[in-house]
Formats: sequence, structure tokens, C-alpha cells
Amino acid sequence: MYSQDWIGTALSETATKVMLLGAGELCKEVAIAFQRLGVEVHAVDRYPNAPAHQVAHATYVLDVRDGEALYDLVTQVRPDYVVPETEHVDSATLERIEAEGISTVVPSTHATTMTNSREAIKNLAAFELGVPTCRFAFASGLEELRQAVLNVGLPCVVKPNQGTAARGQTLVREMADVEQAWDNALEAIDGGPAHVIAEEFVDFDYEVTILTVRSKDPHSDSEATWFCEPIGHTRLGELADSRSAADSEDAAGDFLESWQPAPMSDSTRDIARSIAARVTNALSGRGVFGVELFVKGEDVYFSEVAPRPHDTGMVTMATQRFSEFELHARAVMGFPVDVTLTSPGAAAVINGATEGHALRYTGIYEAMSVPEVDLRLFGKADSYPGRRLGVALATAETIDEAREHARHAAASVTPVAGDE
Repeated sequence: MYSQDWIGTALSETATKVMLLGAGELCKEVAIAFQRLGVEVHAVDRYPNAPAHQVAHATYVLDVRDGEALYDLVTQVRPDYVVPETEHVDSATLERIEAEGISTVVPSTHATTMTNSREAIKNLAAFELGVPTCRFAFASGLEELRQAVLNVGLPCVVKPNQGTAARGQTLVREMADVEQAWDNALEAIDGGPAHVIAEEFVDFDYEVTILTVRSKDPHSDSEATWFCEPIGHTRLGELADSRSAADSEDAAGDFLESWQPAPMSDSTRDIARSIAARVTNALSGRGVFGVELFVKGEDVYFSEVAPRPHDTGMVTMATQRFSEFELHARAVMGFPVDVTLTSPGAAAVINGATEGHALRYTGIYEAMSVPEVDLRLFGKADSYPGRRLGVALATAETIDEAREHARHAAASVTPVAGDE
């Protein structure tokens, strides 16, 4: 894959250009990381003034599912790198861009396409790689889903085949819940193919994210893999018996809290890293991959993978020498990476509680008075219940202390509509 050992000057004829497809809060941090390296950043999203739009050199309002419009934009800008930061990019267009040599798609079109489909990535992990997974089955109709649930067993989780995090997911405890689960998934699919997965509910001890970084080894000049220390996390769905996030615009809005390093035995961590390496090697390409795993005792089960920085990885802005966003920027261009952990830490999300526009945030002074705390406010203009609007970051001597400080700081901040 194409890489270079130099960086040009942004907004000049020598500029090294990157185009981010998606401009949410994670993309905002990626854009900042690229800019710190002197890279010219172009950010694309379907609505104006998205978080990454606020910091990019150039911005575009475009639905990245519109293949022709996306192709025209890429051929006009001619970025060195096209970096999908959302699951909703038109895969055929990425393949065309890659095949015609217009830009380098990172991590790769293959990785983006595979991870856009739960069916594709589950089949890869379970049947091609032999990676442990929970039982699963797919369905394209309500009656098929009922049979899939019977095959998988109760309780189970029903999700859209395409999508991220908890959007459109429902915990099914009895057969009477299946029809509602089908409706929830269809609502989240938003016009795509009516295809869903029924997945065995694993009564796991905990869930971790293994941030897996693929770049070039400075000693061998070949592709290599690094692992950040494991990240533990909780999501709203883990606190409720049954719910649907189909009404949430933020695909990853269920993320509530994360901490690093997540306590794990050495043997379990080694298994988790082995699974992460096998999956990401099969996907190929460079960059940060967020690999989610369930752990029960000493058993580790593959759950999902995102070929980009992960919401739970926001904690690395406090805990690591280089955050996941800085690692992603380096890896995209094939530069050496450093995954050193510098301190235990935690992140807690600041969520919207009511409908509102032109937000103000109160409680900032109190939040910043908590020891070793920092805040990131994403710059989203609109609020609604559950929308992720910011994050509190904390470091401390222990994980428990860091989590307490992050929670306190996040709870101190209240988003208020500008007209209130």
C-alpha cells in the first residue's frame, strides 16, 4: 500500500491531503491529529457544521452513500488518502477510487466493505478464521427471524446487519419480543436491505476493546501490528434489560464510560490480542482498528470490529502518550507508532437530557475543579435525550479513582438550550 516519508505544506502545491468521510466527534480529533502533522484536512458529512467541519481546512456537505457525488468530489480534490470514518460509505465508489488510483483508501476498501456487514465479518471470524464467537443466525424477514431466534436460543440480541454500536438493537427474552425487535432493526436500517442478525446473548464477565494499530515497522519496513492496553467499558444497553436505540442519531451514543487499562490476566490478554491480530490481518490495511471482545472466565469471544478509532478509545486522550487519533493519523500514512500507556485513566460521556439548540454548557468550573480532569465538548449545535455531546477525561493513581473523577466531572456539566 502507498505510503510516503514526507509531508507537504497544507494549502500549498506540496500539500499532503486527507479526506475524512464522516465528520463526527471522533473525526474531529482525527482531523486535529492530522493537522498537527501539517496535513491538509478535507471533511465530508451529510449536515453542515459537524464537529470535524469546525476544524478542517475544507468542508463539504454530502451524503457519502451517494456514490456519484462522492466520486466527483474525490476526483476534484484528489486527496492522497481517503479515510472512511463512518459505516455508511458507498463501497462500490471506494473500489472505483482505489482501482483507478485516484487516492489511497485507508485502511482499505476490503476492510471497509467487510466491516460494514455484520454477516461478512461474523462469517470471516467464525468460519474462515476459526475465532470463537457466540452463536448467530441471519434473517431477511420476520418469519426467518423467528426461526433464527429459535436456532440461536433465548435470550438473544437482534441487530441490523449494517450499523454500529447499539442502534436498532433489542434484547429478546421471549418469542413475543421478536416482532418488536424486527421493527426496531428495520427502523435503524433506514432504507437499506431488510437483513438482521440474531446473536446469542453472552452472559459475559466483562467486555473490552483492543485498539489494534497496523502500520509500517521502522526496522523492517513491512506492515506490523501494535496493541494498546485493553480498554474496559460500559454502555447504556448493559444497564437496561431491553431497549432499542433506533431513535438515536448517534450510532455510538450508547457508550457511557471507559477505562484503561482494563484488568485482565496475562493469559486472557494474550488470547484477546491474538484474536484481534487474526481478524485485522485478514482485513488488511493500515490504521487503528477497534476490536470488541466478550470475556467470560478465561474464554474470549469476538464481537465486532471497526476499522477506525473507537468511541471507547476516547480515554486514550488522557492515558496514552499518543491518543488513538494520533496513532490513526500516523498509521494512515505508514509512519511509526508508539502505544505507550502513561497513566491509568477513565472517560465518562456528557449526554444531552432534553431537546435544545445553540447549546450552552453550565458546570464547567466545577468539572474542571476535579483533580486531573479535562473536558472535550464536541460542538454539536442540537441536543436531544441521550445524544453524546462531550466527554470528561480523568487520570489518577488507580482506575477506580479515575472513574470516580470522570463520572463526577461529567455529571457536573449540563447542556442547556441557548434560549432557556
